[in-house]
Amino acid sequence: MINEISDKIKELRREKNMTLKDLSAKTGLSVSFLSQVENGASSLAITSLKKIADAFDVTINYFFEVPQVHNYLVKAEEEEVFKMEGTDSEFIRLSGDFPNRKLEAMITIIPPEHKHGSNFSHPGEEFVYVLEGTAIIEVDGTEYLVKAGDSIHYPSTCNHQWTNPLKQETKLLTVLTPLIF
Repeated sequence: MINEISDKIKELRREKNMTLKDLSAKTGLSVSFLSQVENGASSLAITSLKKIADAFDVTINYFFEVPQVHNYLVKAEEEEVFKMEGTDSEFIRLSGDFPNRKLEAMITIIPPEHKHGSNFSHPGEEFVYVLEGTAIIEVDGTEYLVKAGDSIHYPSTCNHQWTNPLKQETKLLTVLTPLIF
């Protein structure tokens, strides 16, 4: 999948007549890192891919094959587990697909004893409901133990990170803004 993403980044950059230096200026990512990404020599965190998508004025969806949805309804039999570079977690997209939608809903599955993401912030807000297992959700340096049946809702502008402390996977229903896909 990284090679497909790399190719799409290079293709978009050329279509828009941008140099790596131009893309670096728009994203804050170094020229050497962007070159490695385009050549498939470096993996790409979802936050970096979002910066690149924003620089090209496309949704992050552009870089992925998205599970088929029928406007409002997402059928269980069409849900597909997928992974993103930069995390060991797995995802299942739940959101419908229609113009001007504001929420992104998905299932996030964090492997046993793994962290999800790095301690970072971004625009928007996040709601997390633990379906199975337990998560330690750190928000601005405060750790919250969130067990099955518990939920937490916070502004994404706070630095945050999720950890699965268990020896079994943790499954979360996550609803966030802004849209990822």
